Amino acid sequence: MTKYNFAVPSWDQFHKSFDPFTVGFQDTFDLLRDTVEQAQKSVGYPPYNIKQVKDNKFVIEMAVAGFAKSDIEITLEGSKLIVRGTSKDDETETFIYKGIANRGFTREFTLADKIEVENVELVNGMLRIWLENLVKFQDSIKKLTIK
Repeated sequence: MTKYNFAVPSWDQFHKSFDPFTVGFQDTFDLLRDTVEQAQKSVGYPPYNIKQVKDNKFVIEMAVAGFAKSDIEITLEGSKLIVRGTSKDDETETFIYKGIANRGFTREFTLADKIEVENVELVNGMLRIWLENLVKFQDSIKKLTIK
């Protein structure tokens, strides 16, 4: 039983409903669709936070205990910030019980085109990726002249 009494529109119906009011947003709608699909496929490892620390500054915190700097690769591919961790199982070790996951991971974050990676640090098992919004929205009204 669903909680809502309305039909969820398809993605095409959703973004086409904005067509009469928008110009040039097709790439934005495609990006939103890709981000939603990415989120649906995402697993919960490693855990992370995204915090806004100032009006135009953000930090992604990711718990990567057990990973060295050399085990983590961070790339920016277009608008995608991709964090990959590789872990090598030491087959010479014998465990009586193994409760700590020793597995690689990939996490993707979609950044707006105005967001820039400012700094990356790994401290006490926490990977911190500092981001800055370089352009603030303009609050001024601009009057256009008819030629």
